[in-house]
Amino acid sequence: QVHLVESGGSLVQPGGSLRLSCAASGIIFSNYNMGWYRQAPGKQRELIARVNTVGTTEYVKARFTISRDNAKNTMWLQMVNLQPVDTAVYYCKAEQAVSGAAYWGQGTQVTVSS
Repeated sequence: QVHLVESGGSLVQPGGSLRLSCAASGIIFSNYNMGWYRQAPGKQRELIARVNTVGTTEYVKARFTISRDNAKNTMWLQMVNLQPVDTAVYYCKAEQAVSGAAYWGQGTQVTVSS
């Protein structure tokens, strides 16, 4: 059974930083492109960053850094200078590089507020 578990979300003040983690199990992690998405209340889920199977960043928004360690079956999202507009539930997604089969985590809440 596939599990993607996000962690690291919290309440942070504007200008602060956070590092989110996504731990994967039940898949051959190195065969999956990985991505971070977020969904704010009343808005559509949007892509934040994407990294391919070998760790090359394919897309990333400003102020964010995506990384992965295939030996640890883990992906991270480093976020800096967070602003209230960054408030959202952050999700990780695993997408099999050949078949396109995709899995989502349950999300972790990031709230940026003073």
